[in-house]
Order: sequence, then C-alpha cells, then structure tokens
Amino acid sequence: MSSIPYDLTQIKAFVFDVDGVLSKNILALNEQGVPLRTVNVKDGFAIHMALCRGYVVAVITGGNNQEMAQRMSHLGVRDYFNATRNKLADYNQLKKKYGLHDEEVAFVGDDLPDLEVLQTCGLAVAPLDACSEVQEVADYISPLKGGEGVARDLIEQVLRAQGNWHLKEVELDW
Repeated sequence: MSSIPYDLTQIKAFVFDVDGVLSKNILALNEQGVPLRTVNVKDGFAIHMALCRGYVVAVITGGNNQEMAQRMSHLGVRDYFNATRNKLADYNQLKKKYGLHDEEVAFVGDDLPDLEVLQTCGLAVAPLDACSEVQEVADYISPLKGGEGVARDLIEQVLRAQGNWHLKEVELDW
C-alpha cells in the first residue's frame, strides 16, 4: 500500500532535480573548487528499473555537473537538461516530446527554482529536507532526505502500484 495520496496508476514519467534530490544538499569541493556529489545506489537501481519498464525518466537541473550527466547516461537516462535557467520550459518540452499530460508526470524538487514545475506537474514530490515553500506545494513529502533514497522511494511506490516492481526483464549490469 502506497503512502502517496495520488492515483499512482497514472504515472508514466519521473523527473528529478539533482542537488538536494539525487544528491545531498551538502557538497564537498575538490582541490580545484569543483563540487563533489555523492549518489544513492538504490536511487540508481530504481531509475534503471523504471527505464527497463518503459517509463520516461528525466533530469532537469540548474547545475552543470558532467559527472552526474555521465552517471544518468550510464543508467539509461536520455533526457538530461543541464544548466537550465527555465525548468518549466524544459518540463514542457519533455511532455511534448513524449506526448505526456501533467497528471502522468511525477516531479521531485527541493528548492525555489523547482516551484513552477512542482505546481504544474501531476504529482509534486519533495525530499524531507526541502525548503518550506516546496513542502507547502508538495503532494507527497518523502520520509527521506535528498541524496538518501528519495528517487527509490517514489519509483518503488509507483511501480508497486502498477505491478511493475520485480526483477523480471531488468538488466542487472547497470
């Protein structure tokens, strides 16, 4: 049974921000001042499983991190909007590309630049440590903080609701 108050059988696409969602809110810096991000392996597996099941998975981020783009590409994510200045425009472009309606899209964001998409998409999701403005508009606040399994939490609940949470036909070489 899902803890998300939404008809999860409608969801066909998952869209994620990076910083504060797929990675933690805290960044270490290397010697050159480049941010170092950590990723949650269970998030990665869930993203890969969703893609193997035919769901659309995309990333829309204001950040410009090539390592994260490579990680998502390795998992099979084809739609990665990097260094965006207009997340809503990218969201609308993604919907048009796949013929999606708002109610078929779950978006996970954690901060003010995510608000427009969160207010537009069908299922607005926030990590536990999202800013208060995001939590106010979220349909579901995950019990997990950004970078600690938020994507897995959402994807697993949706796939379970649709009978798609199983290993059959999942490539395990991700």
